[in-house]
Amino acid sequence: MRTVWLNGEFLPETEAKVSIFDRALLFGQGVYEVSPVLDGHFCNWPHHAARLARSMATARIVDDTDWPAVLAELIERNGLTEGRVYLQVTGGAPADRDFLSPVPPATPTRFAFTQEAKLVDNPMAQAGIRVMLHPDARWQVRSAKTTQLLYAVMAKEAARDAGYDDAWLVEGGVITEQTSANAHIIDARGVLVSHPVDHGVLPGVTRICALEIAREMGLAIEERPFTPEELFAAREAFVSAAGSLVLPVVAVDGKPIGNGGPGVLTAEIRQRYIARLRAA
Repeated sequence: MRTVWLNGEFLPETEAKVSIFDRALLFGQGVYEVSPVLDGHFCNWPHHAARLARSMATARIVDDTDWPAVLAELIERNGLTEGRVYLQVTGGAPADRDFLSPVPPATPTRFAFTQEAKLVDNPMAQAGIRVMLHPDARWQVRSAKTTQLLYAVMAKEAARDAGYDDAWLVEGGVITEQTSANAHIIDARGVLVSHPVDHGVLPGVTRICALEIAREMGLAIEERPFTPEELFAAREAFVSAAGSLVLPVVAVDGKPIGNGGPGVLTAEIRQRYIARLRAA
């Protein structure tokens, strides 16, 4: 049985309880982070910490938990060598339901848990993923990593129902991102094109690293929106996320991207990223 961390205590997962008045449950007032775990260590903490601080400021949540100490001990207690570690902070649990946060704010609810997963030997890295295009109807403050994930759930389930692995979201005639990952193409010129970080997409930590690696490889990069037409004409397409690292996209709406297999440049970015995580 997993050990989880809740409000300062390490507990068996079956004993961790959250109030029905928690503001994340009632209003979605919660933020979270997820970090890959390789060789028993969580990765990229400075980037995750910076994004967590920005997300909490947006959600009007105040917390000063020493997360690195919590996550390190949680990973050790669960004997996790490869997978993910999640943390979540909510607006707390006042005595009753009210749209307005109490003044002063309620004590935040804080919890963390681990999840085993194959990140390095992920079969999807060899086979690639197949996605569909889907309208992007999420709320407009996507740059904060909040728990308002209902539309992502709906889009993922629509993709599953249609026989795809996931969905790339389209708004105003351009691709924004995948449901829970940043989306990228390598176009016919060999240029890596990625939607710029703004309110419309999540500023992905893995995206930061993938673009740094692409620059090290000598690839030109354009941070701009791209259209479905550009996607279908691309040499390669891939997604980046903490939970899956870098994965190739081989088909969209049933049409092959490039030669219909994982791209060579995508594979190199993925391998260099794994090496970077292990070295750090």
